[in-house]
This record gives sequence, structure tokens and C-alpha cells, in this order.
Amino acid sequence: MKKNIINVVTVLDYIESNLTEKLDLETIANAVHYSKYHLHRVFIDIADMTIHDYVLRRKLTESAKLLVFSNKSIIEIALIAGYESQQAFTTVFKFMYKKSPMQYRKAEEFYPLQLRYNLNKQPTRITTEIDWRRDICYASDDDISRWMDLVHQVIDGFPNLKESEYREVLKRYIDCKQAFVIYDEDTIIGALAFNKELGSIDFLGIHPQYRKHDIAKSFLKRLYHEILSERPIYITTFREGDKADTGYRDTYKKLGFAEAELLTEYGYPSQKFILEKFNMEEDECE
Repeated sequence: MKKNIINVVTVLDYIESNLTEKLDLETIANAVHYSKYHLHRVFIDIADMTIHDYVLRRKLTESAKLLVFSNKSIIEIALIAGYESQQAFTTVFKFMYKKSPMQYRKAEEFYPLQLRYNLNKQPTRITTEIDWRRDICYASDDDISRWMDLVHQVIDGFPNLKESEYREVLKRYIDCKQAFVIYDEDTIIGALAFNKELGSIDFLGIHPQYRKHDIAKSFLKRLYHEILSERPIYITTFREGDKADTGYRDTYKKLGFAEAELLTEYGYPSQKFILEKFNMEEDECE
């Protein structure tokens, strides 16, 4: 496991150093001297995303940054991102950002699709079972910095998030004891913020490296057992078919959430999901 993590870190380093170059699976595999089939499998297992999708999202994020903070023409930015034409770039950009490059530039508000992953090279939670009673605790002000580190890792799930405003909101959740965290040593690997009065989950972030280990389900157990056992819970996420979705809809469906009404939040098309009743499974008998 540790060797695979180190291999993926090497790939992430290479991608960051070559974002303006051709970065397909074969090119990356040759550069880091790995089998492309092995690298494809290991990257998905560790980073919970294909190399193709990760590179696409990183390149578009850097393109969005150039649109807002540089005077480069759109065709220049398209070529830097590896597209052969402005039209091809515009098509992909609009799929992911819900605005054309020109509209995005005029709005003058940058937000990332994907920031660089920072992996835990010596994880412990991956090999140990989560105890939702013991391992999940209320967040405190001391957790804010590490919580924001997690936000950077899960930014793919929260389009249009403005970090300065988010910090202020997070402080209020913490003060009201409406925020949970779970750590792996010094790293927050999962965080949940909720509104008790509305019955809403307003933030649920799981570090990509840990998404296969039932952390989201453990958060729901803690939430249902102590806070919201008598009412439905709702959460909002991407609409069906949104190419920016890296798997959030599927995750919520697997947890038992059902689709509800379509919404627009902070100018972004979204959908409400509702969990009428959560099955505590073996915990109901304890």
C-alpha cells in the first residue's frame, strides 16, 4: 500500500510540473517508468479518480485562473491547456464550469474544479475499522486550518465555493456544535457540517484517499444517533448528467438518499436529495 501511495505522489508531482504539456496515461506512465495498466489501476485505487479526469480538471482549473487573472486570449489559453481549437476548449469548459470561457472571464470570479491532491503517505485509518462513537468528534476552532486543508482536497464537490466566506460560515457551525470531524493522525480525512433546525447536511467532505472506507456512513450514524433521529435529512449535489460530478450523486444514492427537487445554488444548477430514514444496521441493537 505504501509503495503504491508513493508511486501516485510521484505521478501527482509530474502532472503539476507539466500541466502545459501533453499528459495522457501513456505519456505519464513512460515518464515515471510504470506500466500504464498498473498505473491506471493504482491511481484510481488511491486517488478515487482516473488520471484522465484528474488531468482534465487540473488543466481546466489553471485555464480558469488564466481567464480571470491574465490578459491572454482565449485561443492562447486553449492551446496552453492542450486543445487544438478554441471551439473544442469552449465546449469542454462549458460542460464543467456551466459558462463559456468568455462568460467566465466577464464574471471575474475564479473558483477551482480541482486542486492538487495531497496524499497521506502513511495512512492508518485505511487499515482500521471506523468506530463512529469514538472516532468522530465535534470540531473546534483548532480544527479550522486542517478542515480547510480537506476542503482543498474535495473542492471538486463544491462548485462556486468562496473560501473567505466559507471560513466565516464554518466558524458559526463550530460555535453551534453542528460540525463533526474525523482524523487520521494529524490530518482531517472527513468533515461534516449540518443544520439541526433544517435537517440539512451543508457540507460532507471525505478525503479521496479514504472514500472507500465507510466514513460517510459513519458520519450518518453519528448524526442520526445523536442529533436527527426523528426527521429526514437532506443534502444538495450535482444534477443528473453534470460532467463536473466525480461521483457524489452515486455516493448519496448508495447511502439511501433519494432524488428530490431541482435547485440553483449560488448560481449553480443542483438537486436536493432526501434521506427519509437511515438504517443503523447492527448499531440499532447495541
